[in-house]
Amino acid sequence: MPVRVVLPADPVLGHPEQEVVARLWRRPQTETGWVYLVGLPSYRDLEDGGVEAAEYRVWVRAPDHVRPVDGVDYDQVPTEPLPSAPPTSVVREGRGPARGVLHASDCEEAPQDAPLLGVEQALNVAENPGTRLCTLCGCAQELTPLLRGFDQISDS
Repeated sequence: MPVRVVLPADPVLGHPEQEVVARLWRRPQTETGWVYLVGLPSYRDLEDGGVEAAEYRVWVRAPDHVRPVDGVDYDQVPTEPLPSAPPTSVVREGRGPARGVLHASDCEEAPQDAPLLGVEQALNVAENPGTRLCTLCGCAQELTPLLRGFDQISDS
């Protein structure tokens, strides 16, 4: 899938940041956030003195160094959330627009008797418009990339 990669500014040459379209190969989550394996277009020298098109693969941090290409669906890109994600508990709260709140299992706001959900179950519950993700415990930060994937990245 195509993706825009933000190249760093070069103060020595006086160049601002630049963007180049690259190929997105994988997007695993690490302890420090999401990283993307991208293939940047390049050239390589041949032994006979010629030059040919090549691809240079490198890991970049999302969203700092990548931007989506408008109109591209990134659902087919291999996405690998952290395998050791803690179970999530769901709390049902009365009436109103936010009828349920998802918390991490160790959140101080989660009631003791709330049922524990696996990641897949938590994602299904989180997709319900009546469910809110707790921002105090980090549940929102953990599940939002899994719910929205690449689409959650903005230019801000």
